[in-house]
Amino acid sequence: MTKFTGAWTEEEVESYLQSTTVPIRIACHRPDESLWMVALWYRYREGYFECSTWAEADVVSYLRNDAEVAFEVSENQPPYRGVRGNGSTGLSEDEDKGLLRDLLERYLGGTDSELAEWLLSPDREEVRIRVRPRRIYSWDYSDRM
Repeated sequence: MTKFTGAWTEEEVESYLQSTTVPIRIACHRPDESLWMVALWYRYREGYFECSTWAEADVVSYLRNDAEVAFEVSENQPPYRGVRGNGSTGLSEDEDKGLLRDLLERYLGGTDSELAEWLLSPDREEVRIRVRPRRIYSWDYSDRM
């Protein structure tokens, strides 16, 4: 069960995460226990973040080794607001690239681009990263700005 704290209600957090199209930043541990940060496209559904990335990406091997993560979704322009938290991940194949297609729609508005064509190439294997948050903390400095 996710614990929500901070400026927003659970419903406000969900609304923000569903409407905001900045990447999620995920911090994880490398096998040598040093930290690694990666930014990925995401969607938020049913209390989970879902990301898709290349099966050979370093972050995939790191998460196989240690599923615990911290994350942040926040805007880089005033008014500063967003969410951060921690949780654990699960990995699975994105065989039909359905998640990747949804993310291309969400972030690029469709699949008619060179980038989309390259990402959807049959030679490229995708992995679904599912983040289950344990804690989500929200902040909103709109009133100050």
